[in-house]
Amino acid sequence: MSLRLKIHLIVGVLVTLFVAGVLGLQLRSLREGVHEEVIAANRVAAQLLRRTAWLQAAQGTPAMLAFLQGVGRVRSNDIVLLDAQGAELYRSPPSPYKTGRDAPQWFAQLVLPPPTEQSIEFPDGRLVVRSDPSRAAIDAWDYSVSLLGWGVALLLAVNAIVFWVVGRTVRPFARIIDGLGAVESGKLDVALPPLPGREARAIGAAFNRMVARLRDQFEAERRALRAEQQLSDNRELGRWIDHHIEQERRMIARELHDEFGQSVTAIRSMALSIAERVGERDADSAQAARVIADESLRLYDAMHGLIPRLAPLVLDRFGLPDALRDLAERTRRSQPGLRLELQIEPGEAQLSSDAALALYRAAQEGLTNALRHGGAANVRVALRGDAKGVTLQVDDDGAGLAPDWQQRSGHYGLRWLGERLQALQGRFTLEPRGPGGTRLEVHVPLHADEAVQGVSA
Repeated sequence: MSLRLKIHLIVGVLVTLFVAGVLGLQLRSLREGVHEEVIAANRVAAQLLRRTAWLQAAQGTPAMLAFLQGVGRVRSNDIVLLDAQGAELYRSPPSPYKTGRDAPQWFAQLVLPPPTEQSIEFPDGRLVVRSDPSRAAIDAWDYSVSLLGWGVALLLAVNAIVFWVVGRTVRPFARIIDGLGAVESGKLDVALPPLPGREARAIGAAFNRMVARLRDQFEAERRALRAEQQLSDNRELGRWIDHHIEQERRMIARELHDEFGQSVTAIRSMALSIAERVGERDADSAQAARVIADESLRLYDAMHGLIPRLAPLVLDRFGLPDALRDLAERTRRSQPGLRLELQIEPGEAQLSSDAALALYRAAQEGLTNALRHGGAANVRVALRGDAKGVTLQVDDDGAGLAPDWQQRSGHYGLRWLGERLQALQGRFTLEPRGPGGTRLEVHVPLHADEAVQGVSA
């Protein structure tokens, strides 16, 4: 049911009740008026006839009949003359007013009083004055019909006016409903014009503000989704680039180890063989061969130091703990004055190859920064894992961080480490530690859908 129809029905019911109340009051007033008129007319007629009937009765019955015939009817009363034996001698003629018409029986019973009768006794007979309210009833009926007609006409007129006024009043709400339907279908370019009426204008303005906010919110969500998709693409691209870079590093490391290492070993062997064969016959050639052999050995050692920096082959073969032990041992050999402590706590954590490589690179970066930039004498590397993830800490007692270290240029290793961890949904923090020194903490979460390798190998 529409709002217009509801309002029209409510107003129509109220107007109908009002008209019915007015008609009821009018009917009550009409009934009281008819009662008063009929009873008063009967009493007046009885008093009039009582004064004159005795004078006429003294002259005989013919004189009484002549008097009554001359009087005829007295308003709404029937006059009947009876003799001493009760026989009817005279009855007043019927009323000529609205002859042939009578009010409905139910209406007459509703508005007319009970019949009243006045009797005047005299020696030769009796005069009866009986009320006859039939004409008053027809007058009341005609008045009631007229009043009812005017009431129905008023009711129809008021309902027509209300229907028209309500239609004009609720017309703006149809535009509001259309606007809401457009918003529901996804159209956010809807704007309502200024609507007539204070309430409709306020609702239209609120609707326009709501649509504007929804449009801004959807645009913000669209930008956020686009940014999130771009970030996800960047992560995937970063992981793809890191993966291919590591593959290239592994290939170069294997080539250095297999091809270049064998060639250098062969050159050293041949140089030593030449030195033994030439011997004392050609001291200069023997010395040159020994120099070649020594340089080949230094080149071999440099190559073996370069291979772990390119790709930790021990990480692929034995896992992250052994790779960290190898890194710690090589660092101790290259830094004799450094006290390096390595702590590996076995746990249930299992890492993908990318996550293990990221933690290994983080350990390399932490050691490099502690030695090169901090001048640390004591370094502690700790690795611990659980079912949720793996955390690596590198603590040193070096010079610490400069107050504006984040604003300075450089720190490419930390930047690349952050990008690598971002692709793995990990994080790292770099903060001062104690009175002097730095702490690098790296956390990598675990993902059940990744290929895994043991942390505590």
